[in-house]
Amino acid sequence: MADPVYIKIVEDIKRKVNSAELKPGDTVPPETALCKEYGVSRMTVRKGLAILANEGYIYSVPGKGSYVQKPEVNKYTLHYDEMNNPINSVDNARLLEVTIIMPDEKLADELRITRSKHVIMIRRVFYTDGIPVAYDVKYLLYSKGMPIVEKEIEQATFQEMVSNSMPTFALKRKISISAQIPNEEIKRYLNIYDEHALLVVEQKLYNNENKPIGIGVTSYRGDYIKLQGSSD
Repeated sequence: MADPVYIKIVEDIKRKVNSAELKPGDTVPPETALCKEYGVSRMTVRKGLAILANEGYIYSVPGKGSYVQKPEVNKYTLHYDEMNNPINSVDNARLLEVTIIMPDEKLADELRITRSKHVIMIRRVFYTDGIPVAYDVKYLLYSKGMPIVEKEIEQATFQEMVSNSMPTFALKRKISISAQIPNEEIKRYLNIYDEHALLVVEQKLYNNENKPIGIGVTSYRGDYIKLQGSSD
């Protein structure tokens, strides 16, 4: 079965961009010209152009037309799974604590709540072959009557922890990565006896109204974590 014509429009323009036949800033053929070339309606052409714009190939200027977008050469898509990475897989998690706390000023500010709002704090240690490889802390907004099932929490990913209250596809995520010297508590849990920095990954989850619903901070031993990204 042949692809719809709007897909052919998309692929043809992509090919011209990728081969430098069309360069950043060049004008994309106008809708009327594309309609004539492909023998389709303006609606079909607009559907193809919308896909190209959504994928970052072109942008439109009202009243003027569409132009080839300058590529974002420093933009990568990072692939992150807190339990698995290219050089290691977590095979066990030990739950240290699940408790309801009153947030300090910094946490309340990050969650955009008042300090009188309760927060669930979950602390865990991740293991590979019996070796502690990461110290994990999650903060989730608490609501009265919210069930806390420790057995489910112990091995769950961050997204799984909030999936009962928010569909996974509706979640928005932000991530930050830094190198940090661990405090004495984290050193003790990870059997660290020197001042080597850990790779610290902080995740923030947002609902479909862009309001924070949780923060996760996972501190990994550097010899058990590798992150990769691509420009695709």
